[in-house]
Amino acid sequence: MSASALVARAGLRPALPALIGGLVLLLALFHREASAAVDVWAKSTAYNHGFLILPIAGFLAWERRGRLAGAVAQPWPSVALLALPLAAAWLVAERLGIMEGRQLVLIALVELLVLAVLGRALWRAMAAPLLYLVFLVPFGAFLTPWLQDVTAAFTVRGLDLIGIANYSDGYIIEIPEGTFVIAEACAGLRFLIAAIAFGVLYALTMYRSPWRRVGFIAASVVVPVIANGFRALGIVFLGHLLGSAEAAATDHVLYGWIFFSLVILLLILIGLPFREDGAPRPPTPAAPETTPPAAPRGTPPGGAMAAALVLLLAATGPALSAWFDSQATPPPALAFTPGPGCVAGPATGGEILRLQAVCAAQGVTLLVDVFPARVDPGVIVAAQHRLSGEEGGAEVETGQLLVANAVPRRWRLAERAEHYRLTASAVWLNGAPAPGGLRARAVQARASLFGSASFPVLVAVVVEGDQNAPGEAKLATRTEARQRLESFLAGATWLPEQLAALAAGR
Repeated sequence: MSASALVARAGLRPALPALIGGLVLLLALFHREASAAVDVWAKSTAYNHGFLILPIAGFLAWERRGRLAGAVAQPWPSVALLALPLAAAWLVAERLGIMEGRQLVLIALVELLVLAVLGRALWRAMAAPLLYLVFLVPFGAFLTPWLQDVTAAFTVRGLDLIGIANYSDGYIIEIPEGTFVIAEACAGLRFLIAAIAFGVLYALTMYRSPWRRVGFIAASVVVPVIANGFRALGIVFLGHLLGSAEAAATDHVLYGWIFFSLVILLLILIGLPFREDGAPRPPTPAAPETTPPAAPRGTPPGGAMAAALVLLLAATGPALSAWFDSQATPPPALAFTPGPGCVAGPATGGEILRLQAVCAAQGVTLLVDVFPARVDPGVIVAAQHRLSGEEGGAEVETGQLLVANAVPRRWRLAERAEHYRLTASAVWLNGAPAPGGLRARAVQARASLFGSASFPVLVAVVVEGDQNAPGEAKLATRTEARQRLESFLAGATWLPEQLAALAAGR
């Protein structure tokens, strides 16, 4: 059956202009969310599968084309009112600087638009491909620390069971043959996300029983986590056999992808005995011999009204955000007076005031950004990533750095291998070091909505070096850079006072 015949039989043709136009305008309204998702797909190996989601959803829709036979679009304009709480959720996510939350709201608005324009019957018929679109959102990064904990604990327990002497300190595991680090890239997030997307596709294709689908999807979550533990244990064990940790870790990325392919094969083999794709399917209604039934009167304007209402209410979130941002005033021209051994560089103005200093004796560079009091928290997060060298697709490992005598004690650490760069950064809110996690974003979100007497300040302490040297020289560069960073932060007692003065506008 051709696509045009299917559209005619389903009574979709009158609703298509409203649906397609609504989708185009919705993507234009939230183009930042869409472009940010594509950017992550292109740069992160954990989300490269994002480019396959739309084709897979199209395949799932084509498989279910028989369900559309005889159905007629019945717009449901009143359900479009749900766009208002979704717009509020988008505004909350935007003020907190959570791009994944904004993108999830966009997907929910797409689902709502389809429901409002086509109606309940057609939405239910295409629920599987529509809900599969949630995998377009590159979410799950918040799981990385937990996955690192699980992988490290699994590896240590495995080494104990097979009798290999080891010492662990957080994500660092030492055996007589060398040291291994359970880095973020080793946490298994990329395997887990891709395995869940595959598991949902497999479950929707191979099963019709809801319980079998749920069971297989659950296996797609549990099996990759356990398998990644075995992968990490295997690499450490290989280092023990080869007598060199570095030799075992040389091709660990290649080992990981081979292992992931075996895990997917294992999931397929687990699921095959319970398959239901060969069972008789419910008969598809025969195509009518006569002219397809005409859509009910009022369907086109009803669909257009539903689409317009969804768009109008969805736009309230970005409109309010733009109004809040328009209330922000740039910080005044401020002077930065660095401590002994440091020389202040030129300041650059604009909406964000950039100050800098070079501390040649300590081998570090200071970069300080002062933001408007009512700035979007996402702008601060983006600036922190930019100062840490996390733009342009560079491979960057992030974590936490604790310095006992520094203020604050906890710094965000980012290590970029290419053109080696080690960066410790922190944010000052209300004249004091910001609390961690969502608490910091909540504080700044409140300031962006209701105003604040102080300016948010972001400081980054950067150490750069040549990382082209192989082997032990490379390790020495990393060790020396970290020592310089910790030494500077512990000794720069003048830095908190300067940052507090900048936050106060002095």
